[in-house]
Amino acid sequence: MKQAWITLAVAILLSHTAHAADAAQVLATPKQRIETADYRISGRLVRVDGDGTRTTRGITIKARWFPGELKVLVEIASPAVARERILLEMRPDGQNTIRVARPGGAPAALPVERWSDGPLGPGFSYEDFIEPQYFWPGQAATEKTRWGARDCDMLKSTPATTDRTRYAEVRTWLDHAIGFPVYVEKTAKGSGTIKEFTYFGLRHDQGVWSASQVEAKVRGQAGTTLLIIERGSAKANLRAEDFSAAKLGNF
Repeated sequence: MKQAWITLAVAILLSHTAHAADAAQVLATPKQRIETADYRISGRLVRVDGDGTRTTRGITIKARWFPGELKVLVEIASPAVARERILLEMRPDGQNTIRVARPGGAPAALPVERWSDGPLGPGFSYEDFIEPQYFWPGQAATEKTRWGARDCDMLKSTPATTDRTRYAEVRTWLDHAIGFPVYVEKTAKGSGTIKEFTYFGLRHDQGVWSASQVEAKVRGQAGTTLLIIERGSAKANLRAEDFSAAKLGNF
């Protein structure tokens, strides 16, 4: 009997070790994509309500990984009445920050409880411009599956209690061959609301995979929000000055 228990314990240990190794392998490519980020893109953020009404914002996004953190500067450039800049700083330890600046005002830190807001409502929120889930401590490669015609690894990510986030869980369907997301489900803390993100037009430019369009939908609610990328550079050679406080507040 004792030998049987030892055998069972070893099997369980090996199973957990293999599972952890699978998660680490699945995480390697998306984490590398973030830790080598240096891009500039521009396009449109479009909200389509349930009745078909469309609201459009011109948008530019700059992102660069610096030692120990990712900096992302989002600018809502048009129309003039909607102008704002959002500086997001994502760190592997989960102590992320978001600051927002508007013409005529000083940049201000956005409290975590407002990270689920966004330039066009909660469909595509401020926090959705970064991908902190790949650095959360809870990671499990739960299954191999398909999304459309693509073979995928499904990754379940959960944050630590100290991580600054409005999400309780993120499930990501990563294309098995390229490690890029094709579909993501994010579950909000408290409410349990699920947001669905679908990535279209995957393309490979200068060794970097990206999507030409991302659609965000809140499950059970009418309407959708689209991030449409029209042009950009995968190797933008950005510097720290491009994300400075002076740049953030200077309209």
